[in-house]
Amino acid sequence: MATSENWQMFLHNGRHNHKLVVYNHGHAQAARLTEEQLQKTEQFKKSHVPPRNILQIFREQDVDCALSAQKIYNVVAKIKKNRMQGRNTVEEVLCFSAKRGYTVFYRNREESNVLSDIVVAHPTSIAIF
Repeated sequence: MATSENWQMFLHNGRHNHKLVVYNHGHAQAARLTEEQLQKTEQFKKSHVPPRNILQIFREQDVDCALSAQKIYNVVAKIKKNRMQGRNTVEEVLCFSAKRGYTVFYRNREESNVLSDIVVAHPTSIAIF
């Protein structure tokens, strides 16, 4: 018997009094993506497949799949963050535009140096204009 100021604990039998959990949904080990699933998730992300559909595909392939939708969303967010290499959304737009040869005009507010306006134009659109 263990005793504290407000509590007492009696140990009658040192064995579990319930069956082991069969449903693993949400358990860290069971909800971990395999290396193959991570690679497929990256491929699906490149193909613009929504995360809810990625989860549905995994569940169709494996009936005992214990992945949650939140796990897929977190992995997709991590892939996106890695792709952006530490840039914020506006910096990513400017970088993407520069790589693709788009023309970019932007204005900052003088008092706060905050981006106020941005125009991105495709080279063909500029030529037509």
